[in-house]
Amino acid sequence: MTMRERSLIGLVGAMFFLLAVGIGGICFADAAVATDFTAKNIAPCLAYPFGTDWMGRDMFARTLRGLALSIGLGIVSAAVSAGIALILGIAAAVLGKKVDAVISFLIDLVLGIPHILLLILVTVALGRGFFGVAVGIALTHWPALTRVIRAEVIQLRESPYIQVAEKLGKSKWHLIRRHVIPHVLPQFLVGTVLLFPHAVLHESSVTFLGFGLPSNQPAVGNILAESMRYLLGGQWWLAVFPGVFLTIVTGLFYAAGQNLRKLTDPGRVHD
Repeated sequence: MTMRERSLIGLVGAMFFLLAVGIGGICFADAAVATDFTAKNIAPCLAYPFGTDWMGRDMFARTLRGLALSIGLGIVSAAVSAGIALILGIAAAVLGKKVDAVISFLIDLVLGIPHILLLILVTVALGRGFFGVAVGIALTHWPALTRVIRAEVIQLRESPYIQVAEKLGKSKWHLIRRHVIPHVLPQFLVGTVLLFPHAVLHESSVTFLGFGLPSNQPAVGNILAESMRYLLGGQWWLAVFPGVFLTIVTGLFYAAGQNLRKLTDPGRVHD
């Protein structure tokens, strides 16, 4: 089996699992918040694979629902952040030195502030919740991808066919639409997928700290924060299963990005 085939299988497998988690979270939306005080604090068993919490809520349903919320928010915020990176990266490389200097300053400014602190400030300023967290992640995760796209466009600008097109009087918009965007599209797609695990982890982090999604939503961050009060009582399953599956989901996003990178890298096609 070639490298390309293995990468394709890995990409499809990762995306299938993530899709299954997302669909499962939608299907278990009601079960995730349903209480049954006659079945509280039950350890993992056949009836409750992930156990139940102090209110008798099914931890399997809550974990799936929490992961689905994280995946949905991660997709939205990563897509918006990648879009910002694409626009700024192309603008910095194409619109002249002054624009490049301003965008480079913004990149250094955002990277110079502790990431989680900036994310919390933006999220709180926008009122927390799904919208606040999504915008906060989108506004704090674009710099690295912007640098990659900017470097690709600068290198592309020196290509002979770009220089010929400029001498023929083609507009910058024509060059961007016909040459630049198709060239940077693989890097853009890979960068977008690789933003997902960061978005998911940071959403869970700010929610765990109390600055993210509301406490009445079964987000993984809320589940982990609530479980801290019960670990000393021996209810280890309240934190272990959500934490393990959060790690699996972020790892699958990362694996999907790496496999997509291999598929879009011409040097690996014939490996």
